[in-house]
Amino acid sequence: MGGRTAGADTAPGAVHRGGARPAGYGLIRLGRTRFLLHRRAALVAVALAATLVAASVAYLCFGESFVPPAEVVKVVLGQPSPNELVVGTLRLPRLAVGLLVGAAFGIAGALIQTVARNPLASPDIIGISQGASAVTVGALTFGVTSYTALPYLSVAGGILAAALVYVFAWRGGLHATRFVLIGIGFAIALRSITTLFMTKGDYLVAQQAQIWMTGSLNGRGWDEAAPLGWTLAVLVPGVLWAARAMRNVSLDDDTAIALGVRLGRVRLGLVLLGVVLASVATGAAGPVDFVALLAPQIARRMTRTAQIPLLGSALTGAVIVVLADLLARRLLAPTELPVGVLTAAVGAPYLIWLLVRSRTGAGATAGAGRSGRTGRSGRTAGGKA
Repeated sequence: MGGRTAGADTAPGAVHRGGARPAGYGLIRLGRTRFLLHRRAALVAVALAATLVAASVAYLCFGESFVPPAEVVKVVLGQPSPNELVVGTLRLPRLAVGLLVGAAFGIAGALIQTVARNPLASPDIIGISQGASAVTVGALTFGVTSYTALPYLSVAGGILAAALVYVFAWRGGLHATRFVLIGIGFAIALRSITTLFMTKGDYLVAQQAQIWMTGSLNGRGWDEAAPLGWTLAVLVPGVLWAARAMRNVSLDDDTAIALGVRLGRVRLGLVLLGVVLASVATGAAGPVDFVALLAPQIARRMTRTAQIPLLGSALTGAVIVVLADLLARRLLAPTELPVGVLTAAVGAPYLIWLLVRSRTGAGATAGAGRSGRTGRSGRTAGGKA
């Protein structure tokens, strides 16, 4: 009661009038503007960035032929090197796609999990990735194979799937459990539609779609990296707005409404931004499963913040995709596995653990409630006796 004010950790951007600041935060001044920065989150972000740089250098070093790190740095910095073809032409564009896809999935998962207040609510669980996949595979089936058009079709499919889930889950408000359950139902239905498209298409198209459905960076280059990079650059202002808006959504509904927050509009904006990010990433590399599920929760546990950190989620997602694709290229070399196989191998056990944990927590809460009712009835009976 006498310690920390409730909800202090969920509003790191606010500076209190009396000068007090929440525990764990430091004050940063940029001109006349003052910001509160969570110290542990900042340290974690720096550590993740360093890990990502090391993973990226290793990604460019290892392949059918090993390139020394010094040569890799030369190529990245634009200096002349005999390894320009291997590093700059073959490996660097694929790495760029992996970095952008991982960051996009990480941010998308953080936004949607925050709105739904449920760690299971990620784009690949509630049908958004499946909607993007269904439209993309349908386009491939009917002869649309241009990689410049497919990302836009993926965005349209993801937005349509999210709109359907949102409409069916809305009952005078957005209930988290209903949102997740209806999303899972739509994911199953959309996956069936995708399979139908694959059976109706040409054999070679179906084979290409099957590899894409697994989530793969094989053959990806600047043609996929460029539109994805431009899209993320355009969405940077929206992401900065989301980082601030997430604090209001994380508050209790009554508190947020009392502060003048229009929860319906804010939640819709966060979901729409997450859907666009997840759909664009899906269009570039396919539905790389469980990245959007894992990255936000890993980042939150490392930073120990009440709110999911967007920067930490983006960096964690990029690290996951880069390391998974590096292992996918080297585990069964010269055969290259789709990156989605590695992420699914890690993500599926984590999903099972989440389900078991949530069920155990619900059972413990119900048991405590029953015990409390029994105790109260026993005391009442004793008092009457």
